[in-house]
Amino acid sequence: MTVAVLVYIPVAWMADRTTKKPFVAMTFVFFTLFPLALLFCQSFWTLAAVFVLRGLKEFGEPTRKALIMDLAPEGRKAAMFGLYYLLRDVVVSVAAFGGAFLWIISPTVNFLAAFAFGVAGTTWFILFGKDDSPENTP
Repeated sequence: MTVAVLVYIPVAWMADRTTKKPFVAMTFVFFTLFPLALLFCQSFWTLAAVFVLRGLKEFGEPTRKALIMDLAPEGRKAAMFGLYYLLRDVVVSVAAFGGAFLWIISPTVNFLAAFAFGVAGTTWFILFGKDDSPENTP
């Protein structure tokens, strides 16, 4: 949490001065790397380092929320924000349920599946996700 607190405001400040997509993409990269890094922990210190990585998940959190609002149509911002979180939470809930079954097979399978889905989602966002640049705004 210390890492999350330390990066939250400076990254939001930087993202307000440029485009938001790279900061959101970095957040997804940190989310993606976490299960793989956790899988290979062998000591307390590597575990501590992995949880520093986990704290970096907040890297683009305010930026992601701002991007959602920037891309939402005028007059529908609250609805789009709510829809985003509804869909995200449904996907996360299904993934957690599926993760329980993967854990029964093997924790390694669970962590590798989480990493693979993270790579797929991050790649999709980098290739197809919209940004808040002038050509993407109405």
